Amino acid sequence: MASRDPRRAPCPILTLTLALGALAAGLAAPLTAAAAGPGNRHFPAGTNSPAGASPPYSAAVLAGDTLYVAGTTDTDPDTGKLAPDAAAGARVVMDKIKHAVEAGGMTMDDLVWVQVFATDLNSYAAFNTVYRSYFKGPMPARAFIGAGSLLGGAHFEVMGVAVKSGK
Repeated sequence: MASRDPRRAPCPILTLTLALGALAAGLAAPLTAAAAGPGNRHFPAGTNSPAGASPPYSAAVLAGDTLYVAGTTDTDPDTGKLAPDAAAGARVVMDKIKHAVEAGGMTMDDLVWVQVFATDLNSYAAFNTVYRSYFKGPMPARAFIGAGSLLGGAHFEVMGVAVKSGK
């Protein structure tokens, strides 16, 4: 494998991973797109964030045929409370991801990359049982990463990238 030229721009996937990894909060309100530039649609994040204010980022951004879904946690969008266990938390966070993907005009099977942060790696099996139920086709590429703590005491934070299939 050839080494990367240090004078070139950083890897776009790494740049995206770092940028999205810095984002955390839930989707509390129905997503409505806001125009922000030629070809880009921004879907605002909800206001029921653990910090108690409107977050300073979009919940998702549609750029061409690619939807970038910001990190979202297992905080219930209606109550602001955390799910009681790993399986319930996985359902909450995956429902929020599904909502964002569908707002962008796609399905869960359009996800090509997903990153999961978990405060307890022992929740891996419980998370996977729920996670699998959200897909009909092949699974997206994914990372499951242990995190010491997440915003608002969340158990999970999930983010991803979806690409509109050319079907």
